Amino acid sequence: MPYLNVRLATSESATTAQAVATLLTDLAVNVLGKQADVAAVDIQFADPKRWFVGGQSVTAQTFYLEVKLTAGTNTRNEKARFIAEAFAGLKHLLGQVTPTSYIVLQDVNADDWGFGGQTQGYRYIANQVKSH
Repeated sequence: MPYLNVRLATSESATTAQAVATLLTDLAVNVLGKQADVAAVDIQFADPKRWFVGGQSVTAQTFYLEVKLTAGTNTRNEKARFIAEAFAGLKHLLGQVTPTSYIVLQDVNADDWGFGGQTQGYRYIANQVKSH
């Protein structure tokens, strides 16, 4: 898992959404070591006229990316690399973006989230029992 939620201040496009989903899933797998089949990417488009930086409407495209990760599963270096590569990749896909396009990686305790009705903490313990 992770859950990746991205808001794009750009015109809505299925092509752009697919390209962003592919980019972020690939980075989650190749940089953060996550499994593609449980990497959820949620994309929303926002009207650039309603996105402000420093009190001014943005003139370039911008984005906000929030990634929820199970706490303790990624190193500081992996997170830094993900942020750098995600920014570069989104800039490549969107064109000129504002430097105030934010990426937030948020660690969530393994007992505080999960999928399929099981917490990540439970999955870890269950896998440990299976391997012994």
